[in-house]
Amino acid sequence: MKNGFNNEKYLRIQSEHIRERIAQFGNKLYLELGGKLFDDYHASRVLPGFQPDSKLRMFSQLRDQAEIVIVISAQDIEKNKVRGDLGITYDEDVLRLRREFMNRGFMVGSVVVTHYNGQQSADAFRQRLKRQGITTYVHYLIDGYPTNVDLIASDEGFGKNDYVVTSRPLVIVTAPGPGSGKMAVCLSQLYNENKRGIEAGYAKFETFPVWSLALKHPVNIAYEAATADLNDINMIDPFHLEAYGKTAINYNRDIEIFPVLNALFEGIYGENPYKSPTDMGVNMVGFCIEDDEVCCDASKMEIIRRYYDALNRLALGDAVDSEINKIALLFKQAKIDTSYRRPVAAAKQRAEQSGKPSSAIELADGTIITAESGDLLGPSAALILNAIKHLAGIDHSVKLIPQEMIEPIQFTKINYLRSKNPRLHTDEVLVALSVLSTRNEECRRALEQLPALQGCQVHSTVMLGEVDRKIFKKLGVGLTCDPVRK
Repeated sequence: MKNGFNNEKYLRIQSEHIRERIAQFGNKLYLELGGKLFDDYHASRVLPGFQPDSKLRMFSQLRDQAEIVIVISAQDIEKNKVRGDLGITYDEDVLRLRREFMNRGFMVGSVVVTHYNGQQSADAFRQRLKRQGITTYVHYLIDGYPTNVDLIASDEGFGKNDYVVTSRPLVIVTAPGPGSGKMAVCLSQLYNENKRGIEAGYAKFETFPVWSLALKHPVNIAYEAATADLNDINMIDPFHLEAYGKTAINYNRDIEIFPVLNALFEGIYGENPYKSPTDMGVNMVGFCIEDDEVCCDASKMEIIRRYYDALNRLALGDAVDSEINKIALLFKQAKIDTSYRRPVAAAKQRAEQSGKPSSAIELADGTIITAESGDLLGPSAALILNAIKHLAGIDHSVKLIPQEMIEPIQFTKINYLRSKNPRLHTDEVLVALSVLSTRNEECRRALEQLPALQGCQVHSTVMLGEVDRKIFKKLGVGLTCDPVRK
């Protein structure tokens, strides 16, 4: 698919901008990292050309200056909070993040347990980290946070927190998810550094919303769709407009908290170096968009994808109507409906004609391929076969996997593995195709087309199982499903 984002430019100018911010604060900067440092697939979907690990690669240019502090809330530990995208608890993700960072050559200085109030689960987690030689610190709940500024910026507030020992100019403060207390850790450190006579600054690195794009730009609308469950709202930054007479985009939570942050900065330093929440950010992503039309189209696709994702979660009991309704309103702002996503209409038309679960894919050249569920294959497996046959120039009538090979697999699934669904999933079809490719030229040619599916869009008229979803994700295919259980 066509790129609309210059990733190399981003790596260059973003790292330069962060270096400038470090220098602004006497060579010590606490950088609150919002979003994901790697595996940022939302950014790569709405900004084609943005690599999922772009931020990590950018920070790699600052690796010798940087150390990472990972933050986790004791409340999240106690609740066994789970990351929806990975299916693991936040405490497990702390260990995963630490391994990933260290494997990439980053220094991980410590873990900070926030919102601590004597939770036994948090104590057990700290002991677990201690046994692994990982330094941990505790930051306490503060009555009236964040509005009781006099208490917060005192020895009974931030002063009670453990002082996190750091040794490098750039301290990246990250967490498994939102609500972990990253900002409070940064501000607590500023207070405690100031008490020790150490000059230090704070900045926020949040990719979305993109402050330099219009309020109703599809990239920013897609961010609202992605955070519909949190009810984030993009807004014009009134503090920035008043200070500079210029329009900049931020979101409600940062704008609402800015007067409090302003008071905290004044309580710690006597003055606030920032005139607006936008000033606090270091995000340069908006300056690296080179084809706005491509990014707008990708963002509209993402809004629709988020809508179907929310519908699927609602069907499973994991979402609420308000989330669906909000994204439906965003459709109006983006001037789209689900038909903007071409595979949706194609899959539904095939299903109406066949009376069976169906699917459709839009290939890179705009070609639409469809498939339906049969006795041997599910709609996803059939769709992948149809698509790669088309790309390889193989006639649709050719059966790449003979029935006599599929039937023994079905027998094993039903009789030995006790599956209720005899049809082959996408992974089973690809394994069978791989086996045949050693002696069948057409199977080999078809398999070689799998990389060409990256960036393509698929819609299914039924909700897919985990296996099929994972295969599409590994192939880099964008997937939406009607909220219909098979």
